[in-house]
Amino acid sequence: MNLQNKNAIIYGAGGSLGGAVAKALAAAGATVYLTGHRLESVQKTADEIQASKGIAEIDIVDGFNQNAIHEHIEKVIQKAGSVDISFNAVGIAVKQNIPLTDMEMNDFVNPVTSTLQTQFLTATASARAMMKQGSGVILTLTATPGGIGYPYTNGFAAACCALESFSRNLAAETGAYGVRVVNIRSGGSPDSRIFKQAIENFPEQMEPVLKKMKEDTMLKKLPLMADIANAAVFLSSDAAGLITGTTIDLTCGTTAGLNYRVDATTFDPGRK
Repeated sequence: MNLQNKNAIIYGAGGSLGGAVAKALAAAGATVYLTGHRLESVQKTADEIQASKGIAEIDIVDGFNQNAIHEHIEKVIQKAGSVDISFNAVGIAVKQNIPLTDMEMNDFVNPVTSTLQTQFLTATASARAMMKQGSGVILTLTATPGGIGYPYTNGFAAACCALESFSRNLAAETGAYGVRVVNIRSGGSPDSRIFKQAIENFPEQMEPVLKKMKEDTMLKKLPLMADIANAAVFLSSDAAGLITGTTIDLTCGTTAGLNYRVDATTFDPGRK
């Protein structure tokens, strides 16, 4: 996919997933403007992009600060002329693996509030700029609980559902101005930072967890960060020019139905 002459702003570019998407967009030809609240992690992503001959610039931007977000977008427009792609991968603290009946209200509500705050601020600021220029793509990201009941995912599940609704509504309001808004729904990526840390720190506990997650999918595997990044590149390209107001499902089939009862080893290719 060719993203030459496209300018992309990545919020939370210092995280593993934000960094993966930023590197994929840059590899496809986009100029990426990386933001985050910690210079060191964002600089690391920029260094990797520049080492691969990509174009990346960095700024410290708080994804919860409306003025900072607006000022950065104006800065990008003044320098580059447009904002063509916006993706928010800002990390949100969540508490999971607790029954809802045992959970404190704030622990349930806070992830929903925080997710919608940062996504609303970055997406609407980008949308205003894109509406003026008559084009642009805003990408959001959720996970499996956004499409299916998934026990013990708590406020994270509610945040995913709320973000998918926000993405659809923003698409409906901005489509007439040439702006597309698409959500990507992914399963857990075992090569993401949070999963890798858990695997390193708790290998015995994580092995059955990952096995169960894979068993829940139709394809019996989990999406990697590269799969999400590749989807972001496609959705940002002209090849996806008619896709908006929807969620692209990358959960390997989990949200169409938990599939743990089907075992590929039971299939006999010679059976008629």
